[in-house]
Amino acid sequence: MWCGCRRLLWGRFPTVRLPRPPPAAAGSGPVGPGGGRAYAPPAERKRFYQNVSISQGEGGFEINLDHRKLKTPQAKLFTVPSEALAIAVATEWDSQKDTIKFYTMHLTTLCNTALDNPTQRNKMQLIRAAVKFLETDTVCYRVEEPAALAELQKNEWDPVVAWAEKRYNVAIGSSTSILGPNIPASTKETFISHLASYNMWALQGIEYVITQLKSLILSMGLIDRHITVEKAVLLSRLEEEYQGFCVRRQYR
Repeated sequence: MWCGCRRLLWGRFPTVRLPRPPPAAAGSGPVGPGGGRAYAPPAERKRFYQNVSISQGEGGFEINLDHRKLKTPQAKLFTVPSEALAIAVATEWDSQKDTIKFYTMHLTTLCNTALDNPTQRNKMQLIRAAVKFLETDTVCYRVEEPAALAELQKNEWDPVVAWAEKRYNVAIGSSTSILGPNIPASTKETFISHLASYNMWALQGIEYVITQLKSLILSMGLIDRHITVEKAVLLSRLEEEYQGFCVRRQYR
C-alpha cells in the first residue's frame, strides 16, 4: 500500500500541519475508550530470577519465576486462560536480561489489567466504551484540503469502511465536518451485539487495539483478518505518514 501512497504523493503538494494529541502524563498508562487507565508498570528493576516456566493450575495457566508464582499488582495469582498466552507472557519474562524492562512487556501489562480490572468496569461498560469510538473513528474523519491527502484518505480508507458496512450490514459513512459523521443508532447497536459475543479477556485486548489504532473499524478489520497488523497501523497513521512524506520532500 505504501508504494501506492508514494505514487499518489509524488507531486508538488502543499504540506499540511496536522494536530497532534497532547502527551500523556508521566507514568500514566494507556487511556482506554472509557477514560480509564490500564496499569503503568514501573520502568525497570534488577532481574531477580533465573528460570521461567509455566504450569497448569485450577484457574488456568500460571507463570513461574524460579519457584515463585507470578502475581498481579493487586497480589492476585497471575493466571491466563490459554497455554499460548502463558507461553507468550513467559517469553517476555525470559527475554529480560540483567534488568527487567517492564515497559517492553506489553502482554504482561495487558494481562494484569484484565486480571485486576483497575478501572472496575463491567462487560457492558467495556463494550459501550469501545463502540463510542465510532463517533471519533480515525477513518471516518476526512479533510478537504490538501487535495492529495483527501484523495489518499478516500483511496485507502473508503475500502475499509465499505468492508465494515457490508460485513456487519450497517451504515457508517465519513465526514469532513469537525463534528464527524452521524452514526446511526442501529449501527451502534449492531456493534454492541457483536462485541457482546466476546469474553472479558478478549474485550480487554480489543479495547487496547482500539486505543492504539484510534479506530473501531480498523480494529474489527484486524480481528476479522481482513487487514494485517502492518496495514492497520499504517492506515491509522495515514495523515502522519503524509505529513512525514511532505517534510522529507522539502529537504531533498
